[in-house]
Amino acid sequence: MVDRVTVLGAGLAGVSAAGRLRELGYDGRLTIIGAEDRPPYDRPPLSKGLLLGTRTSADVELRPPEWYADNAIELRTGERVEHLRVADDEIVVLATGGVPRALAVPGADHPAVITLRTVSDAESLRDRLVPGARVGVVGAGLIGSEVASAARVLGCSVVLLDPAARPLERVVGREVAEHLHARHRRHGVDLVEGVVTGVESLGPVARLWTATGTAVDCDVVVVGIGIVADVSIAESAGLVVDRGVLVDDSQRTSHPRVFAAGDVARPRGRPGTEHWDAAVQEGEAAAAAIVGAPITRRAPWFWSDRHGSRLEVVGDPLGASVVRGSLDGAFVAFALRDDVVVGAVALDRTADVPAVRRLVDRAVPVDRRALVDESVDLRALARTPRSTPWDDLARPSPEGNLP
Repeated sequence: MVDRVTVLGAGLAGVSAAGRLRELGYDGRLTIIGAEDRPPYDRPPLSKGLLLGTRTSADVELRPPEWYADNAIELRTGERVEHLRVADDEIVVLATGGVPRALAVPGADHPAVITLRTVSDAESLRDRLVPGARVGVVGAGLIGSEVASAARVLGCSVVLLDPAARPLERVVGREVAEHLHARHRRHGVDLVEGVVTGVESLGPVARLWTATGTAVDCDVVVVGIGIVADVSIAESAGLVVDRGVLVDDSQRTSHPRVFAAGDVARPRGRPGTEHWDAAVQEGEAAAAAIVGAPITRRAPWFWSDRHGSRLEVVGDPLGASVVRGSLDGAFVAFALRDDVVVGAVALDRTADVPAVRRLVDRAVPVDRRALVDESVDLRALARTPRSTPWDDLARPSPEGNLP
């Protein structure tokens, strides 16, 4: 083992890598360096509890302050690393995450137009989401949908704009995507299908124009159209970069002593996701590779809270059409390949999700009728031993970021 490991990036992937290194017995010098001047925190609550005011910035910290000292981890915050040179006795884990994709249209620098990526962003947005405020949300993916939902709870009028008639269709499939998007309208969100082409300034009000000539006047505009991997440090070190830092199955980059994990990493040859569970898995995989421990991977899993419902996605759910429950209510929709469950979408069926995850991870052959039959215990179906690794079942990752 090398004498020291430096983790650049104090988000979930970086903290997961550091924690796993200690769990696996690494006893060298271990440092986490973060650009933000605050302890590492969890991002999913930014568009949920923190935005709604039900959680505080202290509540979303990834670890209690004493955890870093107890694990002999040096935490340095408020430091932005610009260049990387790797010493002979050092391994570096890049976990620099990403930055929100900008709305690249004329007038997008209007002060009413903001993005949501940090605690400061969430706190600033929360102050603007007052009852009666007109809120335009550009992008109806996960973040946009959650912001739209929170804004409705806070008494705002909300318009959700997206180029697609069924956002998330290429993630969960046409039928499920259509039902999910329709739920916005049932909760008082106005839906506009179209590409935003410009922002007109009307004093403090921002008027959004779409390609079809639709105008939407907003007191606040939240842009949620994905992120761009923060590869500036990687480029300074000459690493191979292609819409992210390219990594192998062990999260190793083109430099033998540099690993990458989380939103900044782009895997070769297997699906890539930009979600909470992926950041944990990739950070832990990098740690295992550093100390020579086995690497195991679970099927991707992520969740989204919207309009009082919990949406959870496991594995590759594209084309999920075997439905347990009702798409108009609570359901699990399964995607199968040769009678093997490869993915699923669940809405308000949280109790079923652990069994669903085991079904996907273990590549269990199942009878479709058993999946639909509510009298059949999914846990019993999932007890069959795993036969095919998740990586061998997964389809190639889609191009670009999720919508």
